[in-house]
Amino acid sequence: MPFDFTTAMRRLCSDVCARVPDFHHVRMDEVAVAFAQARRKVSWGLQAKLTPMRFEGGALTTSRHGRTWTVQRLYEGEREMLYILTFYLPRFQDQPFREKLVTVLHELYHIGARFDGDIRRHEGRYHVHSHSQKEYDARMAEYVDEYLATSPPRELSDFLRLKFATLARRHGGIVGVQVPIPKLLPVAARSTPFAS
Repeated sequence: MPFDFTTAMRRLCSDVCARVPDFHHVRMDEVAVAFAQARRKVSWGLQAKLTPMRFEGGALTTSRHGRTWTVQRLYEGEREMLYILTFYLPRFQDQPFREKLVTVLHELYHIGARFDGDIRRHEGRYHVHSHSQKEYDARMAEYVDEYLATSPPRELSDFLRLKFATLARRHGGIVGVQVPIPKLLPVAARSTPFAS
């Protein structure tokens, strides 16, 4: 039976968020976990990304260039998803085990503490990764150590110990959820009623 990558990743992320206090605010049942195919077969480049489904402060709309915009909403059944967590395969799966865990924690940490669909915003102009991405990633490595120190069930992360081709060969293929990038949609201007 093919290996369900996104189900396995959801289980791992749920366990991380349950075990590491700084991630307790993340509700994985409102995070869509997906994969996308990396366009180029190189080891460097985008490994994963978190897409917020709200604007700053959890707002449903934003103004840009004099127009008001909203984002396409995403539902799984009747539950609305506030974030999309996407992993780029096979590139992500071909990284070393520890780097994969750092990437997972890196993306989860982008989820704002209010869990309102917006990202975590740092002080200053470098609001996504703070003033130093190197320091940001060093902090994520500390979170990985904190997670592993709780002795999580090894079967939750075993799939990360294998490269993409090995994982696919062992299970006869890899499957999972794919989610299109949500579109920005213009909000129609409300008509102003005529005075009588």
